Amino acid sequence: MITKEDLAKAILELKESQAQTDKQMKKTDEKLKSMGIHLGNISNNQGDIAEEFFYNSLENNPTLAGIDYDFIDKNAHRSKNKIEDEYDIFLVNGKDIAIIEVKYKAHENDVEKLINKKYENFKILYPEYKNYNHHLGLASFNINESVKDIALKNNVILLQRKGDIIETIVGESK
Repeated sequence: MITKEDLAKAILELKESQAQTDKQMKKTDEKLKSMGIHLGNISNNQGDIAEEFFYNSLENNPTLAGIDYDFIDKNAHRSKNKIEDEYDIFLVNGKDIAIIEVKYKAHENDVEKLINKKYENFKILYPEYKNYNHHLGLASFNINESVKDIALKNNVILLQRKGDIIETIVGESK
């Protein structure tokens, strides 16, 4: 038969064990949060690299799908009536605007998001371009065949890194 003292001792041991588990869970949560931040930073860094590459390439040669552009902008952010969005690259001339979404590695949902969310938001956020010809583009270092198929079926222009395009920057000799 279990005595009151045995039961009280078991409850006390259980409370101590739970306190140790709670302490360990807190440490684990902190480590996971730190790992998430580090992984997020890696992803952000890769995205920044891709954006810089495609922006520099288009800035140097502002032509897309045979259309010459006069102006390029990056990381355009706008909000209006509780709608908010950011656009990686814009190319503009007097009658055309190209909206380019940049990804380090493109996925099918990136095409869908560009068409169904970002472009719809663009029409609301940038009414000054409503009479322009709108061109959507997806720029990425890696685009698999299924992404290409979806993009091309939806008239989304694809931009992909090709070859060894580099720029050499030299400082003054010392």
